[in-house]
Amino acid sequence: MDESPTVLGVPQNTEALLCYLFGFVSGFIFLIVEKENKFVRFHAMQSLVTFLGLFVLSIICHFVPVFGTIIGLALVPLQVILWAVMMFKSYSGELYKLPVFGDFAVSQLEAR
Repeated sequence: MDESPTVLGVPQNTEALLCYLFGFVSGFIFLIVEKENKFVRFHAMQSLVTFLGLFVLSIICHFVPVFGTIIGLALVPLQVILWAVMMFKSYSGELYKLPVFGDFAVSQLEAR
């Protein structure tokens, strides 16, 4: 694992974990603040697109009667499990890409 310096001066795996701590909000903050460390920037972008997408989807589900409510309720445990797994993977130093969101995060970072 490359130990590039981070903006907070903490190990990069700790800063990557913090990218997921408050979902898309912390991902957005670290994407703005962290300019150099690619490991942290990847996790920040993946956190932003994953949890913002799930947040928007859960809001949309509340406007769809019955079926939307069921889907919205099913998203809650999915989000909690995904949040815990991604925090664990990032703290372990793993550059784990989620199937759709991870590829999108990489493409957005490469475009900059």
